Amino acid sequence: MTEQVSRTPIAPDLAPPTRETPPADQRQKPKRRAWVWLIVLLIFGLVFWWVVTRNNAASTAPTGRGGFGGPVTATEAKATKGDIGVYLTAIGTVTPVYTDSIVSQVSGQVVAVHYREGQLVHKGDPLVEIDARPYEATLKQAEGTLERDTHVLEQAQMDLARYQAAWARNAIAKQQVDDQEKLVEQTKGTVKNDEGTVDYDRVQVGFCHIVAPITGRVGLRLVDPGNVVSAGGGTTLAVITQLQPITVVFTISEDNLQQVLAQMHKTQLLAVQAMDRAQSKMIATGKLITTDNLIDTTTGTVKLRALFDNKNNELFPNQFVNTRLLVSTLHDVTLVDASAIQHNGTQAFVWVIQNGAAQQRNITSGVTDNGLTEVTGLNPDEVVADSSFEKLQNGAKVNVVQQVPGQRSQAPPPSQSQPQQAQPQNAPQGAPSEKKKP
Repeated sequence: MTEQVSRTPIAPDLAPPTRETPPADQRQKPKRRAWVWLIVLLIFGLVFWWVVTRNNAASTAPTGRGGFGGPVTATEAKATKGDIGVYLTAIGTVTPVYTDSIVSQVSGQVVAVHYREGQLVHKGDPLVEIDARPYEATLKQAEGTLERDTHVLEQAQMDLARYQAAWARNAIAKQQVDDQEKLVEQTKGTVKNDEGTVDYDRVQVGFCHIVAPITGRVGLRLVDPGNVVSAGGGTTLAVITQLQPITVVFTISEDNLQQVLAQMHKTQLLAVQAMDRAQSKMIATGKLITTDNLIDTTTGTVKLRALFDNKNNELFPNQFVNTRLLVSTLHDVTLVDASAIQHNGTQAFVWVIQNGAAQQRNITSGVTDNGLTEVTGLNPDEVVADSSFEKLQNGAKVNVVQQVPGQRSQAPPPSQSQPQQAQPQNAPQGAPSEKKKP
């Protein structure tokens, strides 16, 4: 018997949805859109290439135009030939040659203070008076004892003379003469002891009249009349510091010590300049007088002392200054304004102006002092640009503007005492900053 399966027809609205095939024109739209974007990008690339090519051609072509389509206006700096000093810079402290803290050597009451605060005193000027009456009385007693013992000695000497005359006539025994001689010697010792007591008491009286031991400036008043001071009590009566001459103590690296010692052996004294805090003004000039005998192992430095006349009291004790020690002088070298030197990484260069056009030239810079730098690779009398560096390109035409007279600083000979701007030796060269000039 055959099984028959009945199939019920499905209604059209219950049939599963089928995916219709899009028309052919709709299938072509994504492809057309990709080609449109490709053509737009190609057009932008051609425009960009054309602009870059045109700018490069304009910058390299000798058409007399600068980086912005016209001649560049720049101030000039002329290379010169001269001498420049090699300096070592350091921070120093103004240190007086003598500083005296005066204390009392006797005990007593202060009866007078003769100095004024901040007064310039000379050696021997009175400063403080201590009541000397007790010490004067003791001195008078010692003088009386000395006077009495002196007459006793004279009497013993007279008796000795009589005994010697009598012994010469065999009137007395020799023992009596010898005893009298020893008595005279004992009396001499007593007199000498009395003389020492008198001298000591006179010194004590002198300690009551305190005077200035040196010439210098006295500080603030530390005692007043009526105060009682004691010997060895630690009470400071006055502080005097010598101002003329005065010294500056500064340190240098141990790596530079042999260079300094070699110059000290060749010449008697090396010049030292004391600059202000900003290193823009020279306060005074002096001479290096000595070096310390030890190197500080914790810092690797050695102390040096320079002497200054300080006639106008420019330097003040314990003042911090910037020192510049002249180690040597370079002669007949090419100098150019430090502001005209640019840097590209570690390479230094300048823009040389020849026939009205700029040309980049690499140089080697050396010592810098007073706004001038010693260079190699540049000839004297060559003109370089000193401004508008961001507009300059190779071959660009340049309109040169003369500098205002007096703006450029000339490096004076190291022997002259003129204000100079301190420059650290072998300082790292960083990115240049444009120097604005009218």
